[in-house]
Amino acid sequence: MLEEALASADVVAAQLKSTANIEALAARLAEEPRHVALTVARGSSDHAASYFAGLTMSRIGVPVASLPMSVATLQQAPLRVKGQLAVAFSQSGKSPDLVGTMQALRQAGAFTVAAVNAPKSPLADACEWHLPLLAGAELSVAATKSYIAMLSLSAIVIAHVQKDTELLNALETLPDALRAAGKLDWSHAIDELKSVDRMFVIGRGLGLAIAQEAALKFKETSGIQAEAFSSAEVRHGPMEIIESGYPLLIFALRGPEQEGLLKLARDMKARGARVLLAAPADVAEANLPLVPTDHPALDPIAAILTFYVMAAGLAAARGRNPDAPRHLNKITETH
Repeated sequence: MLEEALASADVVAAQLKSTANIEALAARLAEEPRHVALTVARGSSDHAASYFAGLTMSRIGVPVASLPMSVATLQQAPLRVKGQLAVAFSQSGKSPDLVGTMQALRQAGAFTVAAVNAPKSPLADACEWHLPLLAGAELSVAATKSYIAMLSLSAIVIAHVQKDTELLNALETLPDALRAAGKLDWSHAIDELKSVDRMFVIGRGLGLAIAQEAALKFKETSGIQAEAFSSAEVRHGPMEIIESGYPLLIFALRGPEQEGLLKLARDMKARGARVLLAAPADVAEANLPLVPTDHPALDPIAAILTFYVMAAGLAAARGRNPDAPRHLNKITETH
């Protein structure tokens, strides 16, 4: 897990050298504007889809929804998706419900795109367009570099769709930012979390996608019952169970959401919660450092790599093997 996470910088560098297919997709999307878009994914891939959705909605204005696969596969609903975009995210591209859903969407007239790591897969074959993640073989059950590859691929696609020079230039420096992010010291988080059994992980905006992913990694590699929430959503009920000593990991990334995240951190700290605040160096109260990239939209990508390094160390500190979580397989084939 640790080695694959630290290989993410090279994966992103490889993606940036192979953008012809992405540029062709961007041109296709520009020719035929979409009114809505759907994402289809599970697990870490679904959290990557959340980042894609956030980028698409905030930067292009196209609403994006995550499609429950059973609607297409079990209920066989008559989906009205003709001419709309449907994007599937997967490491292996082998899960039958994922493949079946994209086949159904394509038959219903959707423009289907597969972002898959496996060079050849049933999912890629099922879709009209295939975007390889170029992450290489991923052996650890806990996905790391394939997740980061999905985030960076999403940013590259949106940057080309928008023809956004600022974001494209920032992407060129992302590999260096990832290398720096992999060297940050989050040993404080390991000390604070090595004995906990439940916690919240909080983010907002593009940072919610990595809060969701971090909560999953806490579960599968350390056996911690972690739940992810938006900083706004947590105030609508979940915060009731936050009492003295309750652990929180808050990702306070740059952007318009940061102020509210910092306010929540202060409020929960005053309540006596054990607040782990991940934020850039200009946030005085942060106790977990983050590497700022050359564009705020890319900050979540660097932040999750720093988290992955810590998560591998936390699992070891708890006497667990992060490369082979109990009861889990690398490829999950659901129906």
